[in-house]
Amino acid sequence: MAFDLKGFSQKDLDSLINQAQKQKSAMNKRKPIAGVRKKLVALAKAEGYTIAELFGGAKAAEGKTRKASKTAGRKVPPKYRNPANPKETWTGRGKQPRWLADQVKKGKKVEEFLIKK
Repeated sequence: MAFDLKGFSQKDLDSLINQAQKQKSAMNKRKPIAGVRKKLVALAKAEGYTIAELFGGAKAAEGKTRKASKTAGRKVPPKYRNPANPKETWTGRGKQPRWLADQVKKGKKVEEFLIKK
């Protein structure tokens, strides 16, 4: 990370150096992250929890972890194509792209943009 220090006065530079040294000292006093993580896992386990339940990724009320759907992360072929620009396609998942939303606002139906097989 580079900073342009040319515009700083001697006083500003001294202040910046002082703040940086204080921050570095505070960071050096911290315990290693691996040790803290180990303590957190042990404490959670001792209380009958998992880290996922405490910090996300689980339904804590039900005590079950959330399962990923079978289609999550998979690439799917596009279902719709923009006739004005054939490179613009949409799979039908998620928010409609602007080109399609604009056409729907103009009174066209989404089915008109289906890619024929």
